Amino acid sequence: MLDAVFGGRYPRHSYHEKWAPDGTSLARMDNGGGDSYGIAFAEAGTFLFGFDHECAISPYVQDPPAHWPGLLDGLPDSLAHFTREPSFLFEDILEATVCAWHEPGDSGWRCGTLDFSGPLAEGDSDPDGAMWLFPMVAVGSPAEYTQWANGYFSVETDEAAVAAILAGRPLTEVLVHAIHEPADFATVAAKAAEMGYPVA
Repeated sequence: MLDAVFGGRYPRHSYHEKWAPDGTSLARMDNGGGDSYGIAFAEAGTFLFGFDHECAISPYVQDPPAHWPGLLDGLPDSLAHFTREPSFLFEDILEATVCAWHEPGDSGWRCGTLDFSGPLAEGDSDPDGAMWLFPMVAVGSPAEYTQWANGYFSVETDEAAVAAILAGRPLTEVLVHAIHEPADFATVAAKAAEMGYPVA
């Protein structure tokens, strides 16, 4: 929602409330430089995947491309179809260096058992790219987004207004202009409606 306030045809972060006919919604990040992540929210659970194109365990460091051993170990059948979703694939392989999932009733996130002791990844502090792909999601703080937005969009935005959006407060014209003064409220409100975000 925050990215939508700043406008642009290709937002870095996007959300599709009705991404699939079965009710699955999808959050995506695409930095335009070959790195991305997706989080699919389905009735059967949540499936998260990320792709750092320069990381040590990229599927494309070998020919033919293949996931790092263990990446999808333990993935439940109810979520396995996401690994075959055409829009997540490149050259017929899920474009992923990190994966995690959460089923209803789980006490936390789960992931495969990966061994980073091989010659490609040994000694790498972030071999799957997770540490730099997901800080904004993992930290989830207004300060984290505000700092990123100020640099990415070359603006100075109001951290309190960012906090209001992260807290799910209904969108108002005052709130939108506090985040990005030139924004057109009607356009932003229309995007909010598409995402299922509340508008006052």
